Amino acid sequence: MSMPQAKAESLGPAFNRLWSASLASNLADGLFKTSALLLAATLTKDPVVISILAAVVMLPWLLFAIPIGGLVDRIDRRLLLATANAIRFVMAAFLAVTVALDFVTIPILYFVAFVIGAAEVLYDTTSQSMIPQVLKTKHLERGNARLEIGAVTVGEFIGTPLSGLLFTAAIALPFALGSAGILVAAVLVVMIPGNFRKAIATDENNVPTEPTKFWADIRFGIRYLYENKTLLKLVMLTASVGMFSAATSSTVVLFLTEELGVEPVWFGFVFVVSAVGAILGSITAPKVSARFGRTTVMAYSMIAFCLAAVLTGLSPNVFVFALVGLLMSVTVTWWNVLLMSTYHQIIPNELFGRIHGTRRTLVWGLMPIGSLLGGLIAQYGLRMPYFIAGGVALIIAFFGFRFTTRLTRLLKPEI
Repeated sequence: MSMPQAKAESLGPAFNRLWSASLASNLADGLFKTSALLLAATLTKDPVVISILAAVVMLPWLLFAIPIGGLVDRIDRRLLLATANAIRFVMAAFLAVTVALDFVTIPILYFVAFVIGAAEVLYDTTSQSMIPQVLKTKHLERGNARLEIGAVTVGEFIGTPLSGLLFTAAIALPFALGSAGILVAAVLVVMIPGNFRKAIATDENNVPTEPTKFWADIRFGIRYLYENKTLLKLVMLTASVGMFSAATSSTVVLFLTEELGVEPVWFGFVFVVSAVGAILGSITAPKVSARFGRTTVMAYSMIAFCLAAVLTGLSPNVFVFALVGLLMSVTVTWWNVLLMSTYHQIIPNELFGRIHGTRRTLVWGLMPIGSLLGGLIAQYGLRMPYFIAGGVALIIAFFGFRFTTRLTRLLKPEI
């Protein structure tokens, strides 16, 4: 007779509320991501203009990630989450109105994308900094996987395909519904239990010390990353692969609609298969990590999703595109879940905002350059970004394989 399995330990009310807010936020993201691309494609067919939209969304990481990281280590993180969602709500509502009144233009779309992108920097940096505060070390992989599963389920399975249908019915609808989702997320983050204010620093006699200067904190975070050569190398590896990956995806709306003949109403459904892959990757990430070792899985998954990017360029039809996207989605999800769990273990939480902001400046700050590069390459053929940029990313992944597998020595014991 088999023994009943013990019930998994709860991740706690603070994490559950943060996760619920993430669901509402990612539903809005799924609606915006698809509808913004379709809206841009109705305004222009120029691949460079389309790629600039992708670049504008990521540009705030280059400009604001470091100072925002400093703020996250100084200000109540729950308040920052609410502020980020408030900004996103205002801009999403503004875009919905301009679309409804047939007043929207490419410059307006760029402006809204930039401001929402800046709010995303604040939201993402803050929420990631809160994870080690609301989870035990032994629950990091499970918690990050649950966040990824929730994000994909509501964003890709619901938001993305629903956006295409709503866009076809009335262009303003997905933007209006997305605004409501952000408003719900703003309310939920205010209700997260716990204290997320900056802890008062004390000396060895438990006497409060003088508060540090904001820019001194910023410089310390940058110096910490620069002097930690292993962490810096991991960040640079991720940044270089991410830049060329951005080049492969920045003109995907034109690749699907122009090259593969996908109608706008079906555009969101194409990515449902990739969403299945992300769900599978999120569920299996902790299991394959336990079976084969976290850093080994990271190294192989990096090569796999770069190879899938190259193969995407060979897609003769949308069905092959979706199948290759399934492989890419599983492996990139393994990488994302395990990479964030690694960062949560090796970066001190009191420095996490600054370090996270600095590394994201490098990783996501290079993505606008990659997006523009993809648009320029696409002028010579919509398949070329996959072959050229994807090929470079694959070469980088091979060179980074051994380094990634050796990261095991940095991981703390799980408690």
